[in-house]
Amino acid sequence: MVGEGKGRLATTPAYAIAGDFCRIFAEDMSGLYLLSFLLTADKQMAERCFVSGLEDCVDSNRVFKEWARSWARRAIVRNAINLIRPTPEPSEQTMARFPVSIPSTAERTPVAAVVRLSPFERFVFIMSVLERYSDQDCRAMLGTSRQEVAAARASALEKISAYVGGATPHAHFEASSSSGQGWLAKSA
Repeated sequence: MVGEGKGRLATTPAYAIAGDFCRIFAEDMSGLYLLSFLLTADKQMAERCFVSGLEDCVDSNRVFKEWARSWARRAIVRNAINLIRPTPEPSEQTMARFPVSIPSTAERTPVAAVVRLSPFERFVFIMSVLERYSDQDCRAMLGTSRQEVAAARASALEKISAYVGGATPHAHFEASSSSGQGWLAKSA
């Protein structure tokens, strides 16, 4: 019995500390800032979101060390939701952000297409496609229904595909990638 207890203590998972989160934010600064920018579509708000995400992680409850990177990304998403408060909009209003005439090929980047989406579509696209949150997670975090999440994702994919020239955005994601950053990095 005593040996079993010691064995369990020896395999107790380590928890992330403030230094772990500082290292994560330093190592992945560009990726975390890009996530902040895509969600907020505004440089100043992205900076606030990024800094708040770091502060939240440093001050957070205990998190397993292995989960620290995903916890940092989730903190960015939560802060962006609190800043923007995205809600579903009627489809007529979301089309206004996309120009009637498509810009030249050089200007049609996935980043530009994502930033032009309505806030709700942008959040759903980033959360469900790039960050791979389940529809249930998206629904809960955005305070909406699964049907609205599915509709917003479909609309976002259609708009992005048309904007960047007919390419299907989700076809460019690498299965080995932990997020859709590979697709965005190719366009930046």
